[in-house]
Amino acid sequence: MTVIRRRTRRKSREGTITVVGIGPGGVEHVTTKAIEELRSAESVVGFDFYISQVRSLIRPTAKIYSSGMGHEIDRASLALELAARGSKVVVVSGGDPGIYGMAGPVIETAKKLGRKVDVTIVPGVTAATASAASLGAPLMTDFAVVSLSDLLVPRNRILERVRAALKGDFVLVLYNPQSQSRKEPLRLVHQLLMEYRRPSTPVGIVTAYGRGAEKTTVTTLQRMLDHEIGMESTILVGNSSTRVFGDKILTPRGYYTHN
Repeated sequence: MTVIRRRTRRKSREGTITVVGIGPGGVEHVTTKAIEELRSAESVVGFDFYISQVRSLIRPTAKIYSSGMGHEIDRASLALELAARGSKVVVVSGGDPGIYGMAGPVIETAKKLGRKVDVTIVPGVTAATASAASLGAPLMTDFAVVSLSDLLVPRNRILERVRAALKGDFVLVLYNPQSQSRKEPLRLVHQLLMEYRRPSTPVGIVTAYGRGAEKTTVTTLQRMLDHEIGMESTILVGNSSTRVFGDKILTPRGYYTHN
């Protein structure tokens, strides 16, 4: 008697992508969920500097793909390709991946390339809240976050958004304020700030939070540009009710006013 056995083709495993926010710098600010994803990843994709911050959390057998600044789309495309091959991919993003991070490029690239892949976003501590914690409680009421980088957003649009936030009396958080070659946007924004806010308005400047060389400065709007400001700096500009108490900045929410 002849027995005929049919071979069944195994379905290839579907890959996944998890975009992980690693916070502002130190490993102590990486969430438990982010650590779990990093430790279980088969492939890790990210910016060189961010990879170096969490390398100790990545298992030795994982394949690491790192690249320099300005290659976000390339990293997103690579992550999608690795996932298409069945790999469990983690894309490392500084701060929170949904705030000027890698969540957008991954989702947008997947749509553009027509790739259907399971994408999960793991939030992280963003520079606004990390810097606020270093300064006290400047974000206790409504605030707006604006990046001053004009590489992807026209400068006029950035200024329009800043003006709108100032008209609404929002506390203002400025990301990517200036670099060695890009100083004009911050100068123009400072002119707007001086137009809408009193010169004595409290300003906090936090540089390299959680990266070992952290520097926190409490100053005024008038003297803001007298201080060292770079790409690792985050600037928080108070609103009409923001005050300085000792070495802390506070924007009262109104608890004592309404009690």
